[in-house]
Amino acid sequence: MFGIVDAAVSVAKGDVADKTSLINSGYNSSRFGVRGVEDLGGGLKASFHLEGALSNDDGNATGFNFQRRSLVSLSGGFGEIQLGREYTPHFWNHTVYDPFGTNGSGTQIGLNSAAGGATTVRTNNAINYYTPTMGGFKLQAQMAFGEQSSNAAAPDAGNMTSFRASYDMGKLSAAVATGKTNVSAGVDITSTNYGAAYDFGVAKVMGSVFKDERTGAADTDGYVFGLLAPVGPGTVRFAMSQTETGAAQSKKTAIGYVYGLSKRTDLYATYASVKNSGGASANAGGATSGVNGSSTAMDFGVKHSF
Repeated sequence: MFGIVDAAVSVAKGDVADKTSLINSGYNSSRFGVRGVEDLGGGLKASFHLEGALSNDDGNATGFNFQRRSLVSLSGGFGEIQLGREYTPHFWNHTVYDPFGTNGSGTQIGLNSAAGGATTVRTNNAINYYTPTMGGFKLQAQMAFGEQSSNAAAPDAGNMTSFRASYDMGKLSAAVATGKTNVSAGVDITSTNYGAAYDFGVAKVMGSVFKDERTGAADTDGYVFGLLAPVGPGTVRFAMSQTETGAAQSKKTAIGYVYGLSKRTDLYATYASVKNSGGASANAGGATSGVNGSSTAMDFGVKHSF
């Protein structure tokens, strides 16, 4: 068994409405899971991973499930094959190269754009394959089934393919990923992104760019750029991100500090500011801003893993 319990007080202010909340997952996503591995001999292993999100601010009022990850796998010298619900390969660059790890008020703006679709982060009914790491290179391929009948109006709806190629060696990390999902008859979403990071010692600099394309809709383009820097007993996090769909543009600047009380417990603080133009109305935290408005959010929390 394993998990993370993360909670924070979030104070958000917008030009339309303010909101103060107790939130979960301000630094890491709160979760509970069970996992296991069986050695089958000859280098072959079988394993399972069941993991669900915890809404520890309200005790999971909507009910607990294993929708974070739910899979069974076989691994060996050939790599690993997984079956079940899993992250999409084209999601990973978003979180790996975001100083805020796609959590809390500091996370990059525009990740879940209208063009991104239902498979932006995870997908159901997936076959997932990882190659062994070869000289720092690794490939991931995924195919997911929409499970439509052959005589349905859109028999391919929900079908998805996604790929990620990564390189991790020493201080350098880089990756490219792309995924395509059929939404309905004649409507596809293609999400492509590139990310990289380099650890200079005094700071780890990182960033990624993405493009979401949806049939019949304007493309969404975005980026995040920032760093992680050890300062005193903790780590400073800083990021600038932007998303743009047509003329609508939203920009976010975020800074935070994480103080480790132990290997499993951290205190953290985050400040984020969002500005909109061209008809956009994105918000920081739980604030509400009008068209071309602005907002800010501050998170103060604690995370404990077990």
